[in-house]
Amino acid sequence: MPRLLRRDIPPGYPIHLLQRGHNRAACFGSDADNVLYLGLLQEYSRRHACSVHAYVLMSNHIHLLVSPPADIYCLSRMMRDINQVFGQHTNRQRNRCGTVWQGRPKMCVVDSETYFLTCQRYVELNPVRAGMVDGPWLYPWSSYSANAAGRASGIVTPHPLYLGLGASDEVRQAAYRSLFDRPIDAETLGRIRSSVNRGTPLSNSGPRE
Repeated sequence: MPRLLRRDIPPGYPIHLLQRGHNRAACFGSDADNVLYLGLLQEYSRRHACSVHAYVLMSNHIHLLVSPPADIYCLSRMMRDINQVFGQHTNRQRNRCGTVWQGRPKMCVVDSETYFLTCQRYVELNPVRAGMVDGPWLYPWSSYSANAAGRASGIVTPHPLYLGLGASDEVRQAAYRSLFDRPIDAETLGRIRSSVNRGTPLSNSGPRE
């Protein structure tokens, strides 16, 4: 399947975005770095009208699940602005120059009905799969506590499929937490990873590993 060009991404579809540090080096050296990045994500997602549904900041990469507006390039502009400010900060802190990130972010369209909530769990379960914590609720640098426990967030915008989990916040949060009772199977993990790395749609007709 050919790589999906950004201009071909249909409006209204969520995008799974992955960005790694240059040479897979650490991007976040302290809690202050994480706080800064999340502040930038809040500011520039609003400025560019991109709805962030889930995020996780790992030591050397980030995952976002975002619905951009009709102009898909708003997402690219959001990432450009975040990375410029964060890169300047990192270089000052480390007395270095050069890029913090490894090229452009990788992006893939997510088939909402089939894969959205699974992809959202995939993002928030990254620290668990990496062996950093025993449960997603123990990791402070993800959207899990906003989606699963109702923590106030200036970043997260609920997707309609998330809102459809229940008629009230409490019911939705409980239903969302219950999704984490079962692991994501190996085939689905392979689909998610392959799609975002290749830039091909995450759907039942998408690539497998």
